[in-house]
Amino acid sequence: MIEITDFSAPELDIFARLSEPQLLHYYEPDLGIFIAESPKVINRALDAGYQPISFLCASENHHPDTKELLARCADTPVYTATSEVLAELTGLQFSGGIICALRRNPLPAVQTLCENASRIAVLEDVVNPRNIGAIFRNAAALGMDAVLLTSGCSNPLYRRAARVSMGTVFQVPWTIFPQNCDYLKMLHDMGFTTAAMALRNDTRRITDRTLKNCDKIAIVLGTEGEGLRDTTISACDVTIRIPMTHGVDSLNVAAASAVAFWELGTLREAEL
Repeated sequence: MIEITDFSAPELDIFARLSEPQLLHYYEPDLGIFIAESPKVINRALDAGYQPISFLCASENHHPDTKELLARCADTPVYTATSEVLAELTGLQFSGGIICALRRNPLPAVQTLCENASRIAVLEDVVNPRNIGAIFRNAAALGMDAVLLTSGCSNPLYRRAARVSMGTVFQVPWTIFPQNCDYLKMLHDMGFTTAAMALRNDTRRITDRTLKNCDKIAIVLGTEGEGLRDTTISACDVTIRIPMTHGVDSLNVAAASAVAFWELGTLREAEL
C-alpha cells in the first residue's frame, strides 16, 4: 500500500491525467494500457491473462472481494487515499471502490477468431462505450461465439465499456478488422452468411427459420442513429428486422442486439 501524498506524482498519470486514447497508445509501437473498475471486472481481466500494472484503491474499502483481489496481486503497487481524494484526483466517483491499470494483450487475427465460430456479431462504427459494453454482455449471455469490430468502433477495453459489460469483454473472444479492409468479403470467404440489421422494406423477419438453420451466420449491427452504411446493407446476404408495435420503428443498437442474439445465437438453437 502506497499512500498518495503528491497529486503530481508521475505514476498516477495513467489514472488521473491521460485520456483513454492516450493510454491505448501509451507504449507505442508496443501495446498500451487500459483501466478496469471493480473487483469483478478486474478479476475477469486477470483470468483472461491481462497483466496488472498498479491499483488505485480507496483507503476505506474493506470489502472481502477487494482484499482477495489485492492478495491475488500481492506484488502489484496499490496507491491509496480516501474516496473523496481519489474522486478529486481522477474525476470518478469511487464510492469506496478500486480501479486497476493493466497491459493490453495482442488481438487475434480475424481468421483465427472465426475458425471454430458459427455465430458472430459484427459491429460497424458503434461509437458509444456503453452500447459496446451492453452488446458484449448480451453476446456472452445469449450464445455468440465472438464479436468483431470495425476500426471506427469505440474500444471494448475502455473503462466504461468494460464496466457496463460486467467484465464479459474479457470472456467473449473479440478482435478488430484491419483498417479499410473489405470485412464482408472476409466473412463470406470464411463461409458466413451475413445478416444486416436495418430498416428496409425488403427484409426478412428475424424469426425466419432459414436464418436459424444457417451453419455460420454473422449478425451485422450499425452505428447509433444512422445505422449501417448503404453499401454494407447491399453487400450483406440478407437484411433482417425485428417486428415492432405502437409505431416504433427502431431499437437502441444494444437492445436490438439482445433480440438478434437470442433469436439467432447458439443458446436459442439449444432451446429449440
